[in-house]
Formats: sequence, C-alpha cells, structure tokens
Amino acid sequence: MKIAVDAMGGDFAPAEVVKGALSVAREDSALTIILVGDEAAIRLQLASEGDIPSNITIEHTDEVIEMGDHPASAVRKKRNSSLVVCGQLVKSGRADATISAGNTGAAMAVAALDLGRIPGIERPAIAASLPTAHGATLLVDAGANVDCSPQNLLQFALLGSIYAEKVMGVANPRVGLLNIGGEAGKGNDLTKTTYALLESRPLNFIGNVEGKDVFEHAADVVVCDGFAGNVLLKTGEAVAEYIVTLLSQEAKAGGQATVEALGPPMKRLLSKIDYAETGGAPLLGVNGVSFISHGRSRAKAIASAIRAAAKAAGTDYVSTVRDAVPTFSEERP
Repeated sequence: MKIAVDAMGGDFAPAEVVKGALSVAREDSALTIILVGDEAAIRLQLASEGDIPSNITIEHTDEVIEMGDHPASAVRKKRNSSLVVCGQLVKSGRADATISAGNTGAAMAVAALDLGRIPGIERPAIAASLPTAHGATLLVDAGANVDCSPQNLLQFALLGSIYAEKVMGVANPRVGLLNIGGEAGKGNDLTKTTYALLESRPLNFIGNVEGKDVFEHAADVVVCDGFAGNVLLKTGEAVAEYIVTLLSQEAKAGGQATVEALGPPMKRLLSKIDYAETGGAPLLGVNGVSFISHGRSRAKAIASAIRAAAKAAGTDYVSTVRDAVPTFSEERP
C-alpha cells in the first residue's frame, strides 16, 4: 500500500505533514508513504525528526498551489505542483491513495480532472464523518457542491451507502435525507423531489432526518446539498470547540491545569469530538481514493487521514461504485 501525501499543503506544511507521515510510517512498516513536494524542505524537516524509516520516500516537485489560488486555474497552470503530482501518482498506479490539507477546491479539481469521475456520477461529493451518540454518521455532501439537483443527491446517497458498508463496515446502512422536518411532505422543492427518488431506489432509505437527529445517529448516511452540509459540519465543529473551551474554563476554576486532568471519561469525550481523530474526508465519486484534510491540520490529523486513506484504499469501494451505478441509474420512480 502506497499513500501519496501533499507535503506542501496546509497551514503548517511541511513540518506538521512530515511529522504526521513519520508517525504512521513508524507504526506500519507495510505502508509506504510518498511525501510529495520540495525535496530540500522535506529533507530539512526529516533531518530534525531522528531516524527515518525506509518506507518514507520523496517525490520532488517545484511548484505549490497556494490557498488563495483559483483552484481550476492553478491545477491547469501548475502541473508540477505537489497537489497535482499526488493525483498523477494515483492515476498512474504508483500510489493507492492521496491526501492533502491544501487548497480544497484544487484538490477537488485534481480528483475530477486527473483521476476523473466514475462514469454515471455527475459530481463528486465530500463525505465527512460526524461523531454521534452511537458511532459515526457519514455526511454527504459536506461542501463540494453548493447547488445540487435531486439526481445529484440521489447519487450522493449511493456513494455514501457503499462507502459506509465497504469502508466503515456498516451492514445495510440507513440513509436519511437532511430536512427541516421528519414528515415526507416537509422541505423545499429539492428535498421533496429527492425524497421520492430515494424511495424508488434499492437503498435502505429511512426518510427525512432533522439536524437535531443527526447527532443521535438517526441514520448511518445523511444526504444533503453541499451548502446545508457545510453549514451543519462547521456548526458541529464550532460547538465541539466551544464545549472544550467551557470545560477548560471549568477545569481551571476547579484547580486543574487541563481538561484531561479531570479523568479518563473526559479524555474519551475529548477524543470523540476531536476532528483530528478522523483527519480527513474522502472525495467520493472519482476513480481513485482521494482524501481532503483541514487546512489547519497538524501532525495528529495528518496521521489520522493517512490511516483512513489506507483503509479505504484497501477495500474495493471504487470498483463497487463503478459496478453499481449502471443498475442504480436504470431504476425509475
């Protein structure tokens, strides 16, 4: 298994990216990690981290797609950038998956243009894993597509359902449609039409799911347009951080230096709501495994993303989607 990592992507690259990659390489000798980017900068960071395991390699590039670059334009013009080369490594078969904490739009453009969409899938979607009271829920789309058609949401449901089953190990995953009410007639034209489509397909569709129900694990896969999904995702992250801030204040008021000092239960709580535990979100619907991480990712999040990408690459998720799309698309209400 080989994972191509954009060493120059993210707010804390290459230092934190290299540290995260090293931690995984040291724990799993069967996994090869290809650090893609400026070789001199990568080697300088590696030199400060002690012994370098043999399963760390470097692919030199001399261009970087910056956070402020226009995604599509940058991908076309900077063909020797670390982000683009990561995608090329997967397309050529030299790597099994790619991850980047860099420009999200550019990472999506690379996946769509270089890896290509799976035939029959109109738009790739970001699938974010949300912590809930009873395990993780997969949110599709978490921000790739602001404006969607009912057919887009139908395809997101298929992508999420197969990913939940193949990669997350959920048998017959329950698919819910994010809405403002549980009744079938609730919502706008998009959700009403999508509801009818989802009912007509061979999915374990359980109906509408309200925002308050998502974190109760009302469904294994929650489908929505990228606008609503990103608002839900960012709000959830902000609430989690707010809770940690309140707990820290209370811990200090009680004479404790950190929240973790409050004991094992508190440590378990913090790990459940820490986005770094997941590390990244897969871009579903493309011909390859591509993970997108937070731009502010540090070593822990990068390491988590690498493990998640390796796990996804070890399944037949992409081929399963490719085989399922023709039959799924033939179904009609």
